[in-house]
Amino acid sequence: MPRFTTVALVAGAALLVRRAVRSRMTTAPLWPMPALDEPVSGYGRGSTVPRKVRVASRTTPAAGVVELRLEGRGLPAWQPGAHIDLVLPSGLVRQYSLCGDPADPTAYTVATRLIGAGQGGRGGSREVHEQLHEGVEIEIRGPRNRFPLAEAPAYVFVAGGIGVTPVLPMLRAAEAAGADWRLVYCGRSRATMPYLAEIEALGRAGDRVTVVAEDESGHPDLGFLADVPAETLVYCCGPEGLMDAVAAALPAGRAPRLERFSAAAATGGTAFEVELRRSGRTVRVAADQSVLAAVREEVPGLMYSCRQGFCGTCRQRVLEGEVDHRDELLTEAERSDSILICVSRCAGKRLVLDL
Repeated sequence: MPRFTTVALVAGAALLVRRAVRSRMTTAPLWPMPALDEPVSGYGRGSTVPRKVRVASRTTPAAGVVELRLEGRGLPAWQPGAHIDLVLPSGLVRQYSLCGDPADPTAYTVATRLIGAGQGGRGGSREVHEQLHEGVEIEIRGPRNRFPLAEAPAYVFVAGGIGVTPVLPMLRAAEAAGADWRLVYCGRSRATMPYLAEIEALGRAGDRVTVVAEDESGHPDLGFLADVPAETLVYCCGPEGLMDAVAAALPAGRAPRLERFSAAAATGGTAFEVELRRSGRTVRVAADQSVLAAVREEVPGLMYSCRQGFCGTCRQRVLEGEVDHRDELLTEAERSDSILICVSRCAGKRLVLDL
């Protein structure tokens, strides 16, 4: 039989089948069937557009730290405090603060410290250090800003180690605006503190920068924070211990503005149930288990990446139930009907997900 005739017969049969199925559906007593909206999984609605960038240069601003200049077309503008997601060659998604010049529309600059497995590293920083060399193309998402620099007459900044990356553009902006500012910059040693020379040069007028290298002078004295005027904004980025110390040193009722490296723990609290509405299954989440871990026992292919509540890959729509949000990504509006199941939990006994 000629090929054209065969194709025509197959197409005709398929058309008849579609018409028959449509006829059965429209005459069935349950038609139209109830339907759920498109599921939210990964970035879904409210997502940022993925873009390709090229590693244009790679430098080492401090021991154990790599800086990458990422060039691309049509890069969105950003403000101090913003970060981007790097989609690494392995598929891991990691977040890095932008530390370059917001006025440069052609490139983003990020820096990351190598963190080994024994220090709590999960492989992202090692992949950056070992695989992202000049000429390599990667995908980025963002920028997003959960740590914006608000307008104020004066600022106190406290940065620990690689936590200086979101603070550096803030210092430049505060200086350009003529605001009064002070920085306490902490690190294990001067050799491990990125951008130290630039920061010291920026703060020479009025001795605005206090460098606290642990191998020289131990831990910082934060007692001065008790006398910070009400109109002065306090920003801190660094290890959890440093951020806790800054919060404790402030007067009662005052809170610093923080950029965290990790979200609240995904475990703890009580057990609860999660109904997966689309699949018709219900899973039990133990007190020492994340929702992601429990759901993946039923849906092994469910997407996830950072497991820290930052990237949004595991985002799901909530149909019923109250969420104990522990992420560092979703806006208040998005939290009304979404959850990042890698870290957040149920505030009651049951959640229903559009999954």
